Amino acid sequence: MRIHIGEKPYQCNQCGKAFTDNGNLTKHLRIHTGDKLYKCSQCDKAFTQNGHLVMHMRIHTGEKPYLCCQCDKAFSYKQDLVVHMRIHTGEKPYMCSQCDKAFTQKVNLVTHMKIHTSENPYKCSQCDISFVRNGHLTRHMRIHTGEKPYQCSQCGKAFTNNGNLTKHMRFHTGEKPYQCSHCDKAFTQKDHLDRHTRIHKGEKPYQCHQCDKAFAENGNLTKHMRIHTGEKLYQCSQFDKAFTQKVQLVMHTRIHAGKKPY
Repeated sequence: MRIHIGEKPYQCNQCGKAFTDNGNLTKHLRIHTGDKLYKCSQCDKAFTQNGHLVMHMRIHTGEKPYLCCQCDKAFSYKQDLVVHMRIHTGEKPYMCSQCDKAFTQKVNLVTHMKIHTSENPYKCSQCDISFVRNGHLTRHMRIHTGEKPYQCSQCGKAFTNNGNLTKHMRFHTGEKPYQCSHCDKAFTQKDHLDRHTRIHKGEKPYQCHQCDKAFAENGNLTKHMRIHTGEKLYQCSQFDKAFTQKVQLVMHTRIHAGKKPY
């Protein structure tokens, strides 16, 4: 009945927190006493509550009782499933108070806020770049050391970070997880989908400051700028002709080979 009427007669004499029954007060008091009765049989960790030990044991057993109903992923802890489900629902409950960004986890919001506070505590010892996360610094240091610990099992190509290896593996598997909602095209990388979507939306964010012509992709703006600069990077190996675009050189080379340019 105490649950229904809100009665909490058992009060902690250390911090004033109150409980409906004596058992919960006893568990709570272990926070203050440091008493950890529940010991792991696999390692030296110990816990104040049996429930915490049960959850910890899943690290050793590999048990993942919390299954996602949308995909085949499983989790050891309920909270991890809750966070994962936000990928499917699109829920981002942690809003930045400085800009319009939102996040699925509080830890990601905390990291993001450092952008606004200019707090970058992890500094590179080789150059003047600093980072909000130690992991970002670790990846950055591989630029200086040349270390590429992530190797493709199919072709041996190596990468500085696991994300780039994951993207690369899609060339071997043919996986294209990023599907266009406007047509049937799919892509291996999200930024490729973003560029493609601009075709449907008519977005052209890359504008030439010489003639105001605009483009959907930065690469196309770079090519266009050569018209104004006169830069011709693609040199014919047979004659002294040069071209602003590679496709122009390819067509020109067909003339030497006796092929029709089209």
